[in-house]
Amino acid sequence: MPNHKSYAYQKPTFNLPKQSVNLQRWAVIACDQFTSQPAYWEEVETLVGDAPSTYRMILPEAYLDTPRGEEHARQTYEYMRSYMVQGIFDEYSGYVYIERKLGSKTRRGLLLNLDLEQYDFNKGSTTLIRATEGTILDRLPPRIKIREEALLEIPHIMVLIDDREDKLFAFLKEHNDAYKKIYDFELMQNSGALKGFLVDQQGEGKIKEVFANLCDPHDFKQRYNLSKDLPLLLFAVGDGNHSLATAKSIWDKIKNQVPPDHPARFALVEVINIHDESLVFEPIHRALFNCTADIVDEMRTYFGNSIDEEKTSSFMELQNRIHNETNIQQVGLIQPQGYMLVKFLEPTTNLVVGTLQQFLDDHCKTHPQANLDYVHGDEVVHELGSKPGNIGFLLPAMQKNDLFRTVILDGSLPRKTFSMGDAREKRFYLECREIQ
Repeated sequence: MPNHKSYAYQKPTFNLPKQSVNLQRWAVIACDQFTSQPAYWEEVETLVGDAPSTYRMILPEAYLDTPRGEEHARQTYEYMRSYMVQGIFDEYSGYVYIERKLGSKTRRGLLLNLDLEQYDFNKGSTTLIRATEGTILDRLPPRIKIREEALLEIPHIMVLIDDREDKLFAFLKEHNDAYKKIYDFELMQNSGALKGFLVDQQGEGKIKEVFANLCDPHDFKQRYNLSKDLPLLLFAVGDGNHSLATAKSIWDKIKNQVPPDHPARFALVEVINIHDESLVFEPIHRALFNCTADIVDEMRTYFGNSIDEEKTSSFMELQNRIHNETNIQQVGLIQPQGYMLVKFLEPTTNLVVGTLQQFLDDHCKTHPQANLDYVHGDEVVHELGSKPGNIGFLLPAMQKNDLFRTVILDGSLPRKTFSMGDAREKRFYLECREIQ
């Protein structure tokens, strides 16, 4: 392989459905969205009907640990094989410049392969590709089980670069009239629209130039105001880290038995500039189900005298306080009996989500009947927390400008710290790549 500074990535070869396939029914949202809202996935199934769809080749996490999930997972292999035998795909080779319409905004991305040899999801990683949040190892086995036998990968992974002057995507946008358009369609369930363009040779040169500049050691040190030389970070995994960790786990397992350029060495992802104007970091809230304890008493016991509580009169007041008072670590509690601010007077981590997560992890260990979920959207956590037996935890958004420097200096953030946009803005499954 060429040197790692320029080649933690490669130009992909991938498949798209032929023009006869309805892409609006083919493309569905990332499997880890709407996990507590099965009605969303029931609507997906209704919209898809009998048409070819990525829905048949992925396992929505809303179905995990259910009989339906087991059957759905089993059928993914059958559908992959069937679609390939039917010849519904056309093959393409090249980087893809992507435009995702999100209301009045447009998010720009680039489809490419990442080299899993340059990625490590473990704590303390210093590889060129790193996770931005802690990896929950318990979430890998069901994913590994599916991918090990899968003929295709269908990615929802989004990876960030820190291109502060917007050199890459400004160039690709300016020249995309010269690129071949390979898809252009509306996404289902009010999730915007998607366009994709095959990048030409001049664009490929720009990609190589920008990535090489981002890996220049002198510029890297200045960009992050580092006092000493530290290992370079080019790609930070924003969404889909567990899917990428799954691909890495399988590659590490088989790499001594296959050629070094085996397709399983790589993973298809979409790269996005963290400074893209459309990219808003949304908080990921927590919802606790089957909670029989007095959660405030539990927090007082856990944190001692280092918390303060304050009731609020409405959910709107709670939102305003959480999202606007950024000088103190605090979380909003949503319960059927009302709303409360809990302030951490002696935080145990740099981010409120980390301080809260330590408590929730401990609570779930001592109360095994309680179940914790990670939810997107203020209204969703409000709805869930207002139901008997549930508690919602409303969290503030993280400032995105400090993400790369934090990962470089401190390692990965607490898991589920932030979300790149709300649930409907997540990546949709569309392109496929053969991995066997």
